[in-house]
Amino acid sequence: MLGAGVSDRNYKLWNNTVNKTDMNPFTLHDLQCFDAVVKAGGFQAAAQVMNRSHPAVFAAVAKLERQLGVALLDRGGYRAQPTAAGRSFHRRAQALLRELESLHAHATQLAMGAESDLRVVIGDMCPVPQTLGLLSGFFAQHPSTRLHLHFEAVTGPWERLFNDEADLIFHRVDKHDARIEWLDLCPVPFVPVAAPGFLPFRASRAVRPEQLRELTQCIMRDTAQNPESRSYFVVEGAPQCTVADQLMKKEVILQGMAWGHLPRFLVEQELRDGSLISLAGRYLPGSVQELVAARRHDRPHGPVANQLWQLIRDHAAQWRSGST
Repeated sequence: MLGAGVSDRNYKLWNNTVNKTDMNPFTLHDLQCFDAVVKAGGFQAAAQVMNRSHPAVFAAVAKLERQLGVALLDRGGYRAQPTAAGRSFHRRAQALLRELESLHAHATQLAMGAESDLRVVIGDMCPVPQTLGLLSGFFAQHPSTRLHLHFEAVTGPWERLFNDEADLIFHRVDKHDARIEWLDLCPVPFVPVAAPGFLPFRASRAVRPEQLRELTQCIMRDTAQNPESRSYFVVEGAPQCTVADQLMKKEVILQGMAWGHLPRFLVEQELRDGSLISLAGRYLPGSVQELVAARRHDRPHGPVANQLWQLIRDHAAQWRSGST
């Protein structure tokens, strides 16, 4: 549907007689409207995304085309689609739009005073003493900023971060996600363990998952409201015992009620004194997860958040010393 005051016949006539030599500077607003139309798939959807009226978005894109001397959109179908020139122009415009978004975030950051609150999430694979020690010391020096501390498991930290419910998380992340930036803290080995006598057969490095299918496996409950449909270390078909945190999981396993995977830093002493035995081997290798501090790259961060980020960067070695 064409904007108010522009008939279909007159628009087509204008579209076919664009003055190719009339190149004038275009505005960022016009460019943003064009970008929104391409990404949203039409003028009406773009208007909703930008919180503008349909005629305003239509006029901005038409103005951009007129100033460039190029038809960027094909309006002949049910929805406006980019022309070949429009697709090429849109690809080249992305760098400018990303830089604009980054500049806006930086300006917002410069205008921020000291934050009144910071929301930090500690994930289930994080060595707690080192993390709480650093946070305690930092916030003692910033009494005007209140710490909101949460403990989440499995995909819970990611959900809080991407729902804008956390400023910083200590957990594993997908490092290919362009929305985040991270600081590497330490590798966290996960080891399959059981109490002595739990297995009805002799423990060895050749234990296979199918041998454990009749035995109860202790697993972590995902604290996300909308958890992802992925599983970690789960033996399909085995009875399960579900717990909320790693310490409860460790106690269940110590009491001979189940077997399961635990961070090695949490069971190092028990493996040495024999109160737990490792089931790790060729068929149950365990895994190594990378613990990081992560935050949104596409969000502004105030001065206190940036000071905390720098402190974590400077003290990353303390996690490495406490996780092995």
